[in-house]
Amino acid sequence: MTPAELSRTVLHAVCRAVEDGVLPAPAPESVSVARPGPGGCGDYATNIALRLAGAAGRPPRAVAELLRERMERDPAIAAIEITGPGFLNITLGEGSQQALVREVLERGTRYGHLAEAGEDAEGAEEEEEERETRALLWHRTTARLLRTQGLDTTVTGPDPAPAPPYDPALGTDAVRWALLSVAAHDRPRVGRRLLRQHESNPLFTVRYAYSRTRALTRNAERLGFGAEPGEYVDTPLAGLIADHPGVLASAARLGAPDRLARHLEATADAVLGFQHTVLPRGDEKPAAAHRSRLALAEAAGTVLAGGLSLLGISAPEHL
Repeated sequence: MTPAELSRTVLHAVCRAVEDGVLPAPAPESVSVARPGPGGCGDYATNIALRLAGAAGRPPRAVAELLRERMERDPAIAAIEITGPGFLNITLGEGSQQALVREVLERGTRYGHLAEAGEDAEGAEEEEEERETRALLWHRTTARLLRTQGLDTTVTGPDPAPAPPYDPALGTDAVRWALLSVAAHDRPRVGRRLLRQHESNPLFTVRYAYSRTRALTRNAERLGFGAEPGEYVDTPLAGLIADHPGVLASAARLGAPDRLARHLEATADAVLGFQHTVLPRGDEKPAAAHRSRLALAEAAGTVLAGGLSLLGISAPEHL
């Protein structure tokens, strides 16, 4: 179950409570879910009970209990706890991770996109008179992010290439990362550090993590097994994959490609911490757990490749 699907599940519970006459009409148009804050638990939390309590004339915890009764039968939900003044804390079932990985692998780099949009229209060729500026690059990247949300924005011509005042020797990928990975109000640091093959360089870390997911697939093939979403894997990586659609939505809505870059950094760090558990060790034989972990790693690689593509940065399979 993805965050968007969980939001709809909570909203359906609210609608059923309204239809049963235990909550007043009208039901809200949408319900948001997020990672639990301090004092919370589970995979996701929502404050919808607090939002509805005033109009319902009931304490928020009583409203939360009404909604819990209507949600806990969902097979994709393992548990629901009420914390604080009335927050619903939702733990997803183990099968939800399996479904999440399947969705990522099926959709590929289109995972997280709300709708299929057409390819960028090609405009008439004209001489590029303006050197690359951060504003232009930011605008074009935001347009691509908006397209992931189903908005048919049109971007004509190729993306600008590195040019003075940026050192062309850095290459397009490094310059783009420097200009897009920090918030709009922060000054980007464009320098040779972007070429360092070291974990201190976030661009290298993200691309290296992607290349590691591809190496895991190749090595698994040599060992005679492939990826198969299966048993639950207890790792933060699954949560970061599940967060990807929400990150795309917020980055598009706020015109903030740096949000996507930070999410890719977090996902890459999780991949590099998880990779050592994927393949059998020593005389160990490939088992269902290895196939499940490989599927999760491949799903993470898909997220990394898709995110880099939206930033206009290549994702090398060998690094």
